[in-house]
Amino acid sequence: MSTPRQMPVAHISASAQGKTLWIEQDDTEPLKTLHCPGRTAMSAPLPQVTSLPFLPNEALGITLRILSTLAFALMSVCIKALGDVVPLGQVVFFRSAIALFPLAAYLWWRGDWPGGLRTSRPLGHIGRCLMGAAAMFTSFATIRLLPLAEATMLSYLAPVMLAVLAWALLGERLTARRIAGVALGLAGAAAFCLPAFAGALPDAGGLGVFLGLVTAMLTAGALIQVRRLTLLGEGAGAIAFWFAVVSALCGLTTLPFGWAWPGVAGMMLLVATGLAGGLAHILMTLSFRHADASALAPFEYLSVLWAVALGFAFFAEVPGLAFLVAGPLVLMGAIITRTPRAR
Repeated sequence: MSTPRQMPVAHISASAQGKTLWIEQDDTEPLKTLHCPGRTAMSAPLPQVTSLPFLPNEALGITLRILSTLAFALMSVCIKALGDVVPLGQVVFFRSAIALFPLAAYLWWRGDWPGGLRTSRPLGHIGRCLMGAAAMFTSFATIRLLPLAEATMLSYLAPVMLAVLAWALLGERLTARRIAGVALGLAGAAAFCLPAFAGALPDAGGLGVFLGLVTAMLTAGALIQVRRLTLLGEGAGAIAFWFAVVSALCGLTTLPFGWAWPGVAGMMLLVATGLAGGLAHILMTLSFRHADASALAPFEYLSVLWAVALGFAFFAEVPGLAFLVAGPLVLMGAIITRTPRAR
């Protein structure tokens, strides 16, 4: 059995949700890109560090991965708590600009500052960054319009769509396993979206579901661009850093349309959004240094549980029947689509 070689690439995330990614390669299968929800392909693991001595490697990696999912979930809580008082562009700016500080500190600590920011593919970065920034806008809007659990669940459609795009654009094999994953994901999407579009969801639920689907498509497209940049030799630091810069600039372009002073509490939430996103990215990166992707993969799905728990605790949100029916289908589709075959 060949041992997978992990190649760091770069986000974020999503996701918005702010959902991240990494690339795994082995000797028999084409490249596979994995994604972390709520981050919208906003970032991906950065250069790795040596292991810490006080915990076994795998236990430390799993702990860091769990903490990263919690940090991403808390970022979503901050975004939702801001409500409609702060324009989306302003939130995107602070999410991206503030995250540059922990990101730059991490790169400096790794010795990749500023050399790791060089790129020979500026146009490729621009395309990837613009698509990722658009995903961040739609992802944050989805978080505002839908309960946290439902917004998080929809983000897991990104790997399902990625499998189809990789087949259509990159010529990757669409195996029986991936076809089954795509079918489950689409079935879950239909189970959740049809009631929404029929008016079964309150208020702007239908618009939120539509934007969630758009976010998943944009995220999948951004992941394709990240994959291409990585295969062309672009470094993880450059991909992550320039994405944050371009996203901040995209948010800044909305300033003429009016930003708001949200008060001291609102400013604290804006800063916390960026710090939580940046910290989540670094924690996720470190987790892949200490444990294999296969060991960490199950813990990625804790993000849905965090979303359910935090949505109930902070916003009194209770998942509805559509979520309970669609959630398992979408999650199973994501798991099957992105999990390598046992060998």
